[in-house]
Amino acid sequence: ATTAPRIPPTRLALHHFDVNYSLQLKDLWPSVRIGLLCEQKYGALLNNFSPVDHVTQELELLNATDFVAEASKTMQQSQRDAAAEELGREESTLQEGPNIKCYTFPRGDITRFRPARPDTLGLLDYYLMDAASLLPVLALNVQPDDFVLDLCAAPGGKTLALLQTGVCRHLAANDISPSRTKRLYQILHSYVPKEIREIVRVTSYDGRDWDQLEGGTFHKVLVDVPCTTDRHSVMETDNNIFHKRRTKERQMLPMLQLQLLMAGILATKPAGEVVYSSCSLSPLQNEHVVERAVEIAETQFNISIHVEDLSHFRTLFQDTFSFFADCRLGELVLPHLTANFGPMYFCKLRR
Repeated sequence: ATTAPRIPPTRLALHHFDVNYSLQLKDLWPSVRIGLLCEQKYGALLNNFSPVDHVTQELELLNATDFVAEASKTMQQSQRDAAAEELGREESTLQEGPNIKCYTFPRGDITRFRPARPDTLGLLDYYLMDAASLLPVLALNVQPDDFVLDLCAAPGGKTLALLQTGVCRHLAANDISPSRTKRLYQILHSYVPKEIREIVRVTSYDGRDWDQLEGGTFHKVLVDVPCTTDRHSVMETDNNIFHKRRTKERQMLPMLQLQLLMAGILATKPAGEVVYSSCSLSPLQNEHVVERAVEIAETQFNISIHVEDLSHFRTLFQDTFSFFADCRLGELVLPHLTANFGPMYFCKLRR
């Protein structure tokens, strides 16, 4: 008897997305689908711990721009132009420019960045990452002397960005996987001088248990959850969550995400802030998780959670990213051929 042909997990993923995302994104899905299946666009996060002036000049000669600085300029301009009360809220999000510098090529420009190079001290000059991954870090808006927790920190791009702000008093970077934590160590050693690494504590705990280890400790918590990693799932067979043997694990993701977000909420001090993020388009892994966490915080822990309005991010970053206009809670960056970043969902909660 012949066995049924084995369908690759990338095909299973694409079929799953075709069924679900066509309902969610409707007419937008065909263009998002093409974006997911084409080469991803990157940003170059400048390493402030390395001399950056010559790198800045080099990137600007290539026609790349610092999208964070551009957004800060846009915001300052609109604050000058309009005395609308609405804009006062934006001030808290990108105060004085957050010291994070990330260069991207313009819409439609698919130039690739050269690989990172070491400086005279051996520190690499920039870190290549999906520029949309910086939006959760910018939304977290770390302030001087904050105690910060990155609950699912590996491979380390967002941890590195948090350090680039230069204002964390203490940063706890945790990831359940020892092998991924090893990658996090490598990034810290490649980009961060020893004296700055001393404010970072790297651990490999199960993030779901964090509140039992250190509840009510942090001013800011980033919960960047494991998810269906939509772009990876349609492109790469290795480590693909759509492998048949990982079906149960995939089905349990929303529960895991909820448990991690609850641990993140419980790890904050009163008036502390949490940013929840994922690199999936799925509302079941995004808004639904946030809504359920708000409900559980209220009913089981008597903690009232305020979901912040981040819609001004759409205006600030519209030149760089393509946003989904119909997100019930939080913001979602959609892959698009002319701006092929994302997917990246992020939502900010305040205790």
